[in-house]
Amino acid sequence: MSRIKNISVPNPCPHLADFKSKHGPNPFRDLQNCIRARPMGRASIFRAENEVPCCSSCPTRAHPRLYACITCAGVSCHAHALAHPHAIAVDVDRAELYCWQCGDQVYDPDFDAAVLAAAAPNSGSFLSLPPPSLPWKRRRVEYCPWEPGPAERALIEENSTPIAQPRPGPSPDVDPGSGQSPPLGLRGLNNLGSTCFMNSVLQALVHTPPLRNYFLSDRHNRYFCLKRRNGNESGLVKGRKGNGNEDGKMNLCLACDMDALFSAIFSGDRLPFSPAKLLYSWWQHAANLATYEQQDAHEFFISMLDGIHEKVKDLSKMQSQGSGDCCIAHRVFSGILRSDVMCMVCGFTSTTYDPCVDISLDLEPHPLAKVGAHKSQKSCSGEADTMNLSFNSRTSTLTGCLDRFTRPERLGADQKFFCQQCQVRQESLKQMSIRKLPLVSCFHVKRFEHSSFRNTARKLDRYVQFPFSLDMTPYMSSSILRSRFGNRLCSFVGENQDVPDELSSEFELFAVITHTGKLNAGHYVTYLRLSNQWYKCDDAWITQVSESIVRAAQGYMMFYVQKTFYYKASQTQIAS
Repeated sequence: MSRIKNISVPNPCPHLADFKSKHGPNPFRDLQNCIRARPMGRASIFRAENEVPCCSSCPTRAHPRLYACITCAGVSCHAHALAHPHAIAVDVDRAELYCWQCGDQVYDPDFDAAVLAAAAPNSGSFLSLPPPSLPWKRRRVEYCPWEPGPAERALIEENSTPIAQPRPGPSPDVDPGSGQSPPLGLRGLNNLGSTCFMNSVLQALVHTPPLRNYFLSDRHNRYFCLKRRNGNESGLVKGRKGNGNEDGKMNLCLACDMDALFSAIFSGDRLPFSPAKLLYSWWQHAANLATYEQQDAHEFFISMLDGIHEKVKDLSKMQSQGSGDCCIAHRVFSGILRSDVMCMVCGFTSTTYDPCVDISLDLEPHPLAKVGAHKSQKSCSGEADTMNLSFNSRTSTLTGCLDRFTRPERLGADQKFFCQQCQVRQESLKQMSIRKLPLVSCFHVKRFEHSSFRNTARKLDRYVQFPFSLDMTPYMSSSILRSRFGNRLCSFVGENQDVPDELSSEFELFAVITHTGKLNAGHYVTYLRLSNQWYKCDDAWITQVSESIVRAAQGYMMFYVQKTFYYKASQTQIAS
């Protein structure tokens, strides 16, 4: 047995090979007209509408499994099929091949492609997998260390300023009990008046590996950007003069403010920084949120990415027209969701694709019940989990929420789907999946529940267990389709883009944003993973914490980065 693209491919059946050699290049052409689709992609064999298949030798008896010969179309039960002269048959209920000589199921890519083409004619074309002897090409990213050459060193020394080394001893905003100097880039942010929602998101964005590499490599220079926006070399001076509110608003750029924030965070200064300029620019971008009241961290995150996109997309269009990489925000956080709506009568499927920069997850439903102390003692941090699990009958998990997100959902009677094949509105099933994974996946847990009937809102104080390493393969469209259509040795056209390799489907947790308190009066805190050590960023205060405290935190937003960009080795600073 060989393996192709993480799929176990059994050895070929000699009797099936003999059948195909005798019946030409398309031996399953007649069988394809007998395939009927059922909801969720399952296929079965019927030769006529409303036909009830039965064994030709014992037609009056009911049998759980029936087999139709693909040579003579005779139907037999398991007992009488052993005496049938032909070896290859098809399971009537499952549309899967069975060899009586081998006594086992057999798999053929051409047969599976014919079954899927008949069961889901609107889902695209189907291709047979390559023979087992051909290795499947796997996209790999090799990490090679880089060192500047003599000419590059001279250019760096001439055009750059060395980063100031941190003062020896513990920093004032880091717990003195840690006994070691924190990594570079760990700096607190002052609260400017109920702006903990902004500080928590900014800490996560600053330490997002692809975003950090982009800004620290000067891919977006705020001085050059201002000159380009003003359209002349003296734009830096004219931009400071301003020509009213409209001109001042045109000169604001959230990407430039992020570039200034990165420069300040990685300057080596450990004193807390005040992001007042960035807050003002964000107020201009989101005028409806320009108050000193507490805002939602998730809403600020979406608004920040949208603001960066608006300012950077025009410059990116000039550099890469039509490439799809419109801005750094989408190159890092943007993925593609697939939505399938299936008719429950004929099995017709309508598929749509939508871009997304994060995935909002509903908490797993469960009956409310008082939990004893013995359950809360099993957690990593007893005090935190006793409060969070006091009204839980079981612990919710991030993987459980993802399972619920990708699980088929039956739409209500008021949401009937217009089936193009039935030409009427029918009951339907809807299923979500992830077609394309982003470099950084942000998961948002819906903790704020709004009731339109009572016109009230409340916060869901429930603990969600999240893993430090996450494999996204089960939630990909390719995995969902294979589970839906069964064990088929074929693939969709273009499925190679959906199937991730072993590296890109595995993610590592690097930031967690938590919310404590009530709906209208709470506080946001960020936990960061730097140099394989966790730090708690509470506005201006930064303390080193243990892994158990992070696991016990009530996660609101979780940030995962592909393992391709995550290195567990300690980040060592080389002082020149």
